[in-house]
Amino acid sequence: MNLIVSSSPHIHGKDSVPKIMLHVILALLPAAAASIYFFGIRALWVMLVSIATAEISEYLFLLLRKKDTSAALDGSAFLTGLLLALTLPPSINLSMVAIGAAVAIIIAKQMFGGFGANIFNPALVGRAFLQAAFPIPMTTWVANRAAHIDATTVATPLGGFKFSHILTAHKDLLLGNVAGSLGETSALLLLLGGVYLLVRRYIDWRIPVGVLGSVAVFSGILWLANSNKYPDPVFMLLAGGLMLGAWFMATDPVTSPVSPAGIWIYSIGIGFFVVLIRVFGGMPEGVMYSILIMNSFVPLMDKYLRQRMLGEKK
Repeated sequence: MNLIVSSSPHIHGKDSVPKIMLHVILALLPAAAASIYFFGIRALWVMLVSIATAEISEYLFLLLRKKDTSAALDGSAFLTGLLLALTLPPSINLSMVAIGAAVAIIIAKQMFGGFGANIFNPALVGRAFLQAAFPIPMTTWVANRAAHIDATTVATPLGGFKFSHILTAHKDLLLGNVAGSLGETSALLLLLGGVYLLVRRYIDWRIPVGVLGSVAVFSGILWLANSNKYPDPVFMLLAGGLMLGAWFMATDPVTSPVSPAGIWIYSIGIGFFVVLIRVFGGMPEGVMYSILIMNSFVPLMDKYLRQRMLGEKK
């Protein structure tokens, strides 16, 4: 009998990084197609520029680090570019899109050591940089073609409620007949994409359940306390980038906890901060900051909450 001595892992599954990335991208395609329908060819250009810049940045930085450049084709850079694009307004300058994608890959991913070593979600870091560097373009929204609004710039549903106390119909939020980022179009399609990943077991069900459930509970408490002042939980669930964040960003296995306890703390924390920022903060949306805040706690949770291996010292 021949024994083969090798490093871990010793048990191999059928899934690989490229395969998982492919299925996540496929899950996002309906929402991406909807953004093109709602905002026109401009939405496609935003996605193409973001994806292309992410791929080029990944390849060049791997080359600079003298690493295997084939890793640029594993789908992770493509997914980062697509996710970043879906968080952006359709009217944003394409040069800004390229800057955000480069920041996402180089600073948030490669500077930490590449795929699997980053602490923060790269796409959200890219968006956060653009939010700080170009606040006006990042908060300038155009009318959705399906909404039949004759206006150059309009407010998002969250902005409309926060600053004018206008409540968008749930049906419009569900189908995507609203202004906002490319990924705010059709909560229904994002939900279907998330369920697809759940069925394929590519994401941990506890994360979207914890995020969406906590948003519903915390916003529901406020709504029951004063329904004239605070939006209802269904509005809070369907509006903004919550569906995109809960199903496709908070579930990133690299930047989310590994222990069950950590996952619940992480996901409920995201939901809590989303409601806190949306209701009491100065900005109408809080999904991006909520996920990044909880990303920062993940190393701590993994250190103290993960199960110890047999014989491991505390």
